[in-house]
Amino acid sequence: MGSQRGEAAAEAAAADNSGKLGHKVLSGVGAAATTAVAQKVLKKGWTKATGKEPPADPAHPDVRWREAVGWAAASAAVVAVARLLAQRRVAETWRRASGSLPPGMADKKD
Repeated sequence: MGSQRGEAAAEAAAADNSGKLGHKVLSGVGAAATTAVAQKVLKKGWTKATGKEPPADPAHPDVRWREAVGWAAASAAVVAVARLLAQRRVAETWRRASGSLPPGMADKKD
């Protein structure tokens, strides 16, 4: 009887681990794809707004501070929002498919 409980616990742990891995893979792929699209949109927006290409290396000493900081701030904001959108979409898709939140995500408590 004890060995059956141990096997059941091991199977449940394996299923939980595969769920965590599946969620991590989906989140990573979603974030990478969304970030790539966001960077392209950001570059086009920067070029349209400033009339020139974004700095290839904002840390380069020949890049003006204002341009380097502006590009760094815009990049950080756009990429962070893109990743958040991807993570939320994956979590919602996971919930629709499985009926529960992704592994490691707790129910929101107000």
